[in-house]
Amino acid sequence: MTDKPRLGFLGVGWIGRHRMEAMLATGVIEVAAVADPSAEMRSAAIELAPGAAAMDSLDELLTQDLDGLVIASPSALHAEQSIRALRAGVAVFCQKPLGRTAAEVGGVVGAAEQGDRLLGVDLSYRFTGGIQAIRDLVRGGELGRVFAADLTFHNAYGPDKPWFYDPALSGGGCVMDLGVHLVDLALWALEWPEVVEVQSHLLSGGEPLRNAAQQCEDFAVATVTLAGGTVLRLACSWRLPAGQEAVISAEFFGTGGAAALRNVDGSFYAFDAVRMDGTSSRPLAGREDDWGGRAAADWARRLASGAGFDPDSRHLVEVAGVLDRIYGR
Repeated sequence: MTDKPRLGFLGVGWIGRHRMEAMLATGVIEVAAVADPSAEMRSAAIELAPGAAAMDSLDELLTQDLDGLVIASPSALHAEQSIRALRAGVAVFCQKPLGRTAAEVGGVVGAAEQGDRLLGVDLSYRFTGGIQAIRDLVRGGELGRVFAADLTFHNAYGPDKPWFYDPALSGGGCVMDLGVHLVDLALWALEWPEVVEVQSHLLSGGEPLRNAAQQCEDFAVATVTLAGGTVLRLACSWRLPAGQEAVISAEFFGTGGAAALRNVDGSFYAFDAVRMDGTSSRPLAGREDDWGGRAAADWARRLASGAGFDPDSRHLVEVAGVLDRIYGR
């Protein structure tokens, strides 16, 4: 592309506007149009991109000769909206989850591949310096054979929008909302090994989940066994009395040492990464808290460079498949 890619933004609440700011800061894209049911949200977005047109719907956005669409709408709409854009020849950057099931995610990835369009999902934790340093240790063999990993995301709050609590709209509870990051980080760091077994326990209000089609879980634990015997232990929750706002960690244990990413003092944003040997540990990367927009910025730069379909997008279907198995689907 010789000119800056023209982007549309579908959903410009806090997260949509934050990603817009990150993309604008790259200097390589133009915000052509924004759409949101809320006039207040549209106005706030236009303040960031004064030249953008304000619209009400995806239909209107797709008349704007866009190169890319950034989607931050409710989860139930992600797959359908992504497919419509991709089939119209528009690249897509979508909030997670890309779809509520592996079948939905597969449909989106298939549309991106068929149209040779760049597809990105806001799996933002991959872009922390700490987890990238850990990935390099794992993939470089410096931890020996990684035989176990523990990944946790406990949130002392619950989502503030009613649709999160309707499985038909959200696809699930804390696993769909938070567990997707854990599954993605583990499989990504370990270079996408085959998943051979998944066992899980889902709870709602302290009781076993009776009907996943009618209830959303607020606490979940899962054990995922990989080819070669590596065992992942995953835990996530909403509104857990954890004594702080959040508990977020990704710990990898190998025959030659271990490494961990851990949030600091309950923060959702500040993380430390450490290398561990026996009873000692040392920092792996500097503490950071300004990484939330990096996935969006990376997608924007790749789009501006002319990138089309990325074969790594197929791994999104693998992650969704593990979530399906956690839910017993």
